[in-house]
Amino acid sequence: MSLKDKICVVTGAAGVLCSALVEALLEEGAKVALLGRTESKLIDLKNRLADKGYDQTLVVAADVLDPQSLKLAKESINKNWGPVYLLVNGAGGNHPKATAPAEQMGDDTAMEDSFFGLDADAYSQVFDLNFKGSFIPAQIFGEDMIEVGEGNIINISSMSASRPLTKVGAYSNAKAAVDSFTQWLSVHLAEKNIRVNAIAPGFFVSDQNRFLLYEQDGETLTARGQKIINNTPMHEFGEPEDLKGSMKFLAGPGSRFITGIVLPVDGGFSAFSGV
Repeated sequence: MSLKDKICVVTGAAGVLCSALVEALLEEGAKVALLGRTESKLIDLKNRLADKGYDQTLVVAADVLDPQSLKLAKESINKNWGPVYLLVNGAGGNHPKATAPAEQMGDDTAMEDSFFGLDADAYSQVFDLNFKGSFIPAQIFGEDMIEVGEGNIINISSMSASRPLTKVGAYSNAKAAVDSFTQWLSVHLAEKNIRVNAIAPGFFVSDQNRFLLYEQDGETLTARGQKIINNTPMHEFGEPEDLKGSMKFLAGPGSRFITGIVLPVDGGFSAFSGV
């Protein structure tokens, strides 16, 4: 069950966190297809990895919400390398218009700053990207796993799945769906020798959430950022490299008898009651 020369697909591969997950798989000798919508970003990642000595990568431009583009991506991967063994559903994110400025609605909260001001289309986009963006790739690439009789699917969840965070309702709701989907699919595919698990990162700074965590100077924590640090027992944000160990564990032989779990990598956030 070594990952050496196993064929893996990582969606959203060019993202800050997912690029670390890609590198973790390459460190174990896997072949990794870098999948995303923007080919130029994938090429940049491929070149950066090559500079580190990792050359078993393949750039595949595709949209996780477009089944046809994913089918073409699978055909390309199959033609170049063979059937897919591991899928990492890393594509996801939030949208500013699906984020409520107010954490709670008080007597002086403007309607547009509350739940009632959220844009329904943006809300739907966030849900689709995070949930359907895991569901559809699992269907497409999972067919390879059924055919060869083994496989591994790793979804990317969030701290907001089990404990919905204020402001980001759409993202929290979508990640909760990802958790449920992970458990459901793990049971559905267990007899087919396909494991399904998820990693739930704690708070890592990215381009998508930086405006929530830091002031415009990029150094001073916002009140929200400070609240997160206060409720993280290790009192720091995670680094992308902190996700590598969990990826290697769930993707590798050490987790052979593990399926249907959501593994937190959060500095203790999910264990802390706040008191």
